[in-house]
Amino acid sequence: MKLTFLGAAGEVTGSCYLVDTGEVKFLIDCGMFQGGREARRKNARFAFDPGAIAFVLLSHAHIDHSGLLPRLVALGFKGAIYATSATRALLGVMLPDSAHLQEREADREGGVPLYTVAQAQRCLEHVVTADYGAEVRPHAGVRCVFRDAGHILGSAIAEIWLGRRKLVFSGDLGQPARPIVSDPERIAEADVLLVESTYGDRNHKSLVQTLDEFAFALTDTLKSRRGNVVIPAFAVGRTQEILYYIGELQRQGRVPRMDLYVDSPMALAATRITLRHAARDELPGLEGVRFTERLEDSMKINRIRCGAVIVSASGMCEGGRVKHHLKYNLSRPECAIVFVGFQALGTLGRRIVDGAKTVRLFGEPYPVRAKVFTIGGLSAHADRDALLGWMAGFRRAPGESYVVHGEPLAAHALRDAIAARFGWRAQVPALGQTVAL
Repeated sequence: MKLTFLGAAGEVTGSCYLVDTGEVKFLIDCGMFQGGREARRKNARFAFDPGAIAFVLLSHAHIDHSGLLPRLVALGFKGAIYATSATRALLGVMLPDSAHLQEREADREGGVPLYTVAQAQRCLEHVVTADYGAEVRPHAGVRCVFRDAGHILGSAIAEIWLGRRKLVFSGDLGQPARPIVSDPERIAEADVLLVESTYGDRNHKSLVQTLDEFAFALTDTLKSRRGNVVIPAFAVGRTQEILYYIGELQRQGRVPRMDLYVDSPMALAATRITLRHAARDELPGLEGVRFTERLEDSMKINRIRCGAVIVSASGMCEGGRVKHHLKYNLSRPECAIVFVGFQALGTLGRRIVDGAKTVRLFGEPYPVRAKVFTIGGLSAHADRDALLGWMAGFRRAPGESYVVHGEPLAAHALRDAIAARFGWRAQVPALGQTVAL
């Protein structure tokens, strides 16, 4: 049996792992690479024949884990895509939206989209849902059980039995004690472990410190400098959590009055799905929020000079409406850009966080004069201690451990922490590397 690391190896996007048992080939995730021309090159072709893949096990709906599924189907994949029911609901929103962005970009640049909206819709016909804890048998020699990963709605840890060998893929693990999703489930044993490492080299600030910082960013901009706040946020998971915390801060009287906009049709759809699937009937803070769906309503927001908090996708500023809001606010010193999630290397968000003085938007240079805040404690990813805490649930050391889904410093730091705390042998695989199971 062989395992090949085809994405999220030495980076945090493009999650994709190929398992070849000798009898069947299948994928764990099929995500899109994000961040510039190199990402587009990687997305253009697969390192395998899509028609030879029997099935896909999908950890969750985020595009860096699911975004190439329509292309996989378009190029010959005919099998089933196994996911939780909440993930299936979110894919119904996210994949067509991703396709729409691909089509728009292709029209603008005179190219060919990775896939079309019609191809994204056809891809959804391949999705087979499974409840947490329910066993699925996609092949005679393969069994799988999804466990709650606590990252976003529907996110899953995959326990996979390959004959007598058990492989565990953590997927993206959530930070414990978050308001909308459950804590990640513990796993007792594995022969082979793949664990994410997005924040493997550091811990988040406490929630108290994080909310203090978030409240200051909002108050400083809206009250002291009388500008707007732009919050790039993933439409799924992060947006709903941001609304929850803004609602909490408003009830505590810690932030001034604001005009709160969620400018993302996908975020509205994702919020409705969240209310339907999550273990709560409402999200505190939703009252008074203005969701904008029509393009003309989105454009009206850009006439507002002060007092607006604009939550918009994409979370890494690589596409979507947030780029338009950056265009109108990034060069204004009275405004603020508040990042509430990880910014991958090569993305526009990462360039701003890293202190770029000028960035390009729609082909034109814009000076960065707005105040930039990075609120890392609101991330939906587990930090180093939470990752180690989750791994402490194993009753015995996995025979082989691979640290994935992290930039090199984070991945190697977590590998060293695993060795120091548990004495396990762990490796950081390279992109394209194949190992025997």
